[in-house]
Amino acid sequence: MDLFKMFSKKEEKSKNVAKERLKLVLVHDRADLSPKFLDMIKGDIIRVISQYADIDEEGLDIKLTRMKKDMDSSTISALVANIPILKVKDNH
Repeated sequence: MDLFKMFSKKEEKSKNVAKERLKLVLVHDRADLSPKFLDMIKGDIIRVISQYADIDEEGLDIKLTRMKKDMDSSTISALVANIPILKVKDNH
């Protein structure tokens, strides 16, 4: 019985990963941004933040998503970044 649970969890996890990837592709298409452009933005963000802090690039998560505006409830594209900071550099 535990063997079946192990396979179903893996299937559920890969299903969620595939779902998130599809959402990302759809948002890219709607925002008219190529994956190459998003990679360039990601590289620039890493370079700039690395001047001020040591970051965990493995834990870095930068994605394009859709969100509602507060003013009129229309949707806009948004760049969301989760950047784990390991240590702030002393720049004095």
